[in-house]
Parts: sequence; C-alpha cells; structure tokens
Amino acid sequence: MNAHRFWNWFLAPGTLWILVLFAAPLLLIFALSFGHVDDFGRGVYGFKLGNYDDVFNSTYLPVLLRSVGYALATMLICLAIGYPVAYYIARFGGRWRYVLLAALVIPFFVNYLVRTYAWVALLADEGLVNNAIVDLGLSDAPVQMINTPWAVIGGLVYGYIIFMILPLYGSIERMDQSVVEAGKDLYGSPLQTFIHVTIPATQAGILAGCVLVFLPSVGDFVSAQLLGGPDTYMVGNLIQDQFFAASNWPFGAALTMIMMLFLSVWMVLYLRRAAKGEAEVL
Repeated sequence: MNAHRFWNWFLAPGTLWILVLFAAPLLLIFALSFGHVDDFGRGVYGFKLGNYDDVFNSTYLPVLLRSVGYALATMLICLAIGYPVAYYIARFGGRWRYVLLAALVIPFFVNYLVRTYAWVALLADEGLVNNAIVDLGLSDAPVQMINTPWAVIGGLVYGYIIFMILPLYGSIERMDQSVVEAGKDLYGSPLQTFIHVTIPATQAGILAGCVLVFLPSVGDFVSAQLLGGPDTYMVGNLIQDQFFAASNWPFGAALTMIMMLFLSVWMVLYLRRAAKGEAEVL
C-alpha cells in the first residue's frame, strides 16, 4: 500500500500541469462561450445560447463542413501515400529501414510554418513550379495553384503525412509474416492476400494513423491561411478571426467548444474500435 502511494506521488506533477494549463483554461473558454460582447468590445460572461445557434447558421456552417471535408481528403490521401511507403520500409528496408525512417522524420523537425512557406514559394504564380511550367513551354501563363482547395489539402498532406506513416510502419513491422504466407496458400493472388490478410492485420495502425492525421487537420489554420483564400477558410481560421480580428471572444469560444466536442466524439469512437480490436486479438 505504501509503495502504491509512493508511485501515486509521481502523478501529481502531471496532474497539476493538466489542471492548471489545460482543464482550467478549457473551463474558462466553456464559460465564455455562453457570454456576450459589451459596448466596449469585451467578452462578458453570461448565459446566452445564441452563440451556439450562430455556429450552425448558413454563414458559418459551410466553413465547418469544409474543414471536415478537407480533413477527410487529407486523411485518405495520407493513407494512400503512406501505406505503400510504410510497407516498403517495413518489409524491404532491411538494414536501411532506420535510415529511411530518419530521412522521412528529419524534415519534419523544421517548424510547420516554415515548411508551409516553402510550399508558397513552390506554388505561387511566380514560384518555382510555375516558372518551370512556363520555361518548358507547357503553358503560356502561370497556372493558378495558390488559393485553391488542392493547395490547402496538399499543404495538410505534407504537414501531417508522417503521422500516418509511423503508426503504419509499426503495425506492419509487428505483423507475423507466417500469417501472410498462410494467406497466400488460402487466397492465392498477392492482391487477395493483401486485402484479406495484410489490411486486417494492420488495422490498428490504419486507425491510429487516420486519427492522428484527421484530428489536427480539422483544426489547422496555417495551410488555409497561407495556401488558400476566403473560399478555402477552415474552422481554425474562423476561430482565429473571431478572437483577434472581430474581437468576438464568446462566439470564438463557442466555435472552439463545438470543434472540441466533434473531435472528442471522433476520439471516443476510435478508442472503442481499438479496444474492440484488441479484445478480438486476445
């Protein structure tokens, strides 16, 4: 019992950190989401449900739906690109697998904002890509790339694809290869074996990668800010504008709570599915 109490003390610093720097600010945001703006533009605590009604009106609802759509597209593209990369490194990387992983991870040590600015330099009307297109004679004028949904999604994919590759790599590396060999005997073709054996065996990595990509993509605002325009704004940009440009903190707080509720539901569904998958394995 004394040993149990002793180890419980090690939870105290982390618990205090979470309470002071996460739980308390979150409660303040929640309380402010029911407030209003006074005549001086300051947020005042109160009990006003109108902020939550405004979130789903015809002005802001498309932004929420766009954010979810961009995040889903990012997640699917990351999965389509990341799975073959992770599979190759795990199965055929050999002694070079850790070098290949390091080559993927090291570029992401650079600040996300700096990496997004690099995309701006590449995709701008006078950027490297358009200059190459014009110089090669593929087009007489620069191709519009910035301020498009594809530029925003491309920036999101580049920013978060590593969060898809790493869980997939770990899942594929831990996969029992004898199961794959048995699958070849049962299902025959490599494609059928991949569908019926490899994908189910790496389902945990797929789910983890999808969650790790989807959650930050929904709330991202840097890619839409730098690579998009007014028609590609996401909920992160809307929240930023409400807090800093419009000085409507209560409405920004309501947007924040709605987004966190949506992400929490997504996370709970993932945890339930992961727990169910683990139970099936046991």
